Amino acid sequence: MDAIEQELVSDSLVYRYNPSASPDGLQGAEGTFSICTFWYVDALARSGRLEQARYVFEKMLTYANHLGLYAEEIDPTGAQLGNFPQAFSHLALISAAITLDRELRSDERRGADDVPRFR
Repeated sequence: MDAIEQELVSDSLVYRYNPSASPDGLQGAEGTFSICTFWYVDALARSGRLEQARYVFEKMLTYANHLGLYAEEIDPTGAQLGNFPQAFSHLALISAAITLDRELRSDERRGADDVPRFR
């Protein structure tokens, strides 16, 4: 998780790869990938980093359009790029929401003192 955070996360959004480390030869910059960010939320929740998972999830919700839809990518200004609406992003949103909710409910039953806190 820490390696992903260091290499691929920018302001809580996740790039699918680091183009400077793995040049793809494509012109222009790439945005962060919505599906990768929702997968990151899922992984954070499953690893017990619930405060961070909730923060990333709630922040990601702010990037949806007025209908709650997501594009494939989000650029550094928050604009949506690529395929729109992107079905896979929405499936990852649903999965992340279910996982985060399950882990938060489980945490409530255990007691909040056992939860690793967001760094």
